[in-house]
Parts: sequence; C-alpha cells; structure tokens
Amino acid sequence: MHFSLAVVVEVSLLLFLVALLYSSVGHGGASGYLAVLSFFSVAPALMSSTSLVLNVMVSLVAFWAFYRERHFSWTLAWPFLLTSIPAALVGGLIAVRPKGYFLLLAGALVFAAFRLILSLGRTGETVEPPPLYVGLPVGLGLGLLSGILGIGGGIFLSPLILLKKWGTAKTTAAVSALFILLNSMAGLGGRFIGGTFQLAGVLPFVLAAFLGGLCGSRLGANHFSGMTLRRILGAVLVLAAIKLVAANW
Repeated sequence: MHFSLAVVVEVSLLLFLVALLYSSVGHGGASGYLAVLSFFSVAPALMSSTSLVLNVMVSLVAFWAFYRERHFSWTLAWPFLLTSIPAALVGGLIAVRPKGYFLLLAGALVFAAFRLILSLGRTGETVEPPPLYVGLPVGLGLGLLSGILGIGGGIFLSPLILLKKWGTAKTTAAVSALFILLNSMAGLGGRFIGGTFQLAGVLPFVLAAFLGGLCGSRLGANHFSGMTLRRILGAVLVLAAIKLVAANW
C-alpha cells in the first residue's frame, strides 16, 4: 500500500477516531476501518486483513478494560464463542469475488450504521442469557459472516443481546469485545491457511488504532457513551456503503 505522507496522516487520524468510538462500547472497529479504507480504494484482501489485525489489538484493549471493571459474563459468552470461532476460521478460508465482497460489506456497514445511530442500551430491566439452542446457532452464523468479511461480528452480536435482553449494556460490551477478539484471530488464521493474508505499510495505522482503542476503552468502561459522535460515525458508514454499491453495481 503506497500512500503519500498526507494521506497516511489522514487515514491514521480517521482510524484513531474509529477505534476510540468503537472501543468505548466494547467493539474492535472493523466495520469502521473497512469504511475508512474503502474511501481510499484499498484492495479487498488488504482491507480485510488490515481490519482484522486492528480489530485484534483494539478489542483486546477493550476487553481488558471492561473485564477489569467486572462487567464480563462467561455464562453469556461461551455459547456464542463455542460455534463462532471455528465458523470464523472457515469464513476466513472463503475467497469472495471483489464485487460480492463489496456488496456484502455495504450491507454490513449499513447495519453497523443503524447500530451506532440508534441507542439500544437498556437500564433497570431483568436480563437472562439465551438458551443453548439459540446461542449456538447465533454464534455459528455470526462467526461465518465475520470470517468472510474480515470483521469481528460484535456489531451484529451486541444489538441482538440488548434487544433480546440477554445482558446489560456494560456486560454486552465486555462479551462483544471477547467475541470480536477471538473471531478476528480465527479469521486471520483462515487467511493465513488460505494464502489470502496481506499486510504491508500499515504500521502507522496500527499505532493510531491502538491509541484510539486505549483511550476509548478506558472512557467507555467507566462513564463515556459518545452518542453524538457515534451518530456522526454512523452517517459516515452509510456514505461508505453507498460508495461501495455505486462503484461495484
């Protein structure tokens, strides 16, 4: 990936902001990273590999921050993880044609935008983890989709948990962070095995995402919600989706 210094700085700042916003709610930020990279016409294989690497780093920082504040629930997490990790590995082995990849990504970005724009947090309500016959297939489907697209899947899992009242907002953030971390690692493993892993010239982006994730996770685990900024980011994701569809229709 050969960018001018000005473009590297611009992309790094955008990735820092994405990592900060997403990590504040326990997400790795892959859909946001993909949106940013799509604006600069990065190839699909490099986009997905880069987003997964950034996802691993940021979700690890986010998980530790929420776990340290005792928001994590293993009871809620393990059924999703049991099926999603092998499914993400398989998804990482699937090579999708560029046009199909971009259209799938556009759909994911639109979903992610609505997830960011709409406040799904619930307070003062009784929560209960899903039964195994629900949690296991949910993890399977989200893991496969995550591996194919190069995302962690938390952007799909967290609104589902909140809407179904399977966990509180903070618990959802902690579980989503671990879900994203492990699925991203599995997706990278699939790309290594399948020979589609690409990573070059992204060190500035890695550093930017790490710093953003560090700041956002510390704020989110304690008191920060960033709803206004999340809505702005949601609008950016919609624009990125429109761009992808227009360019690959």
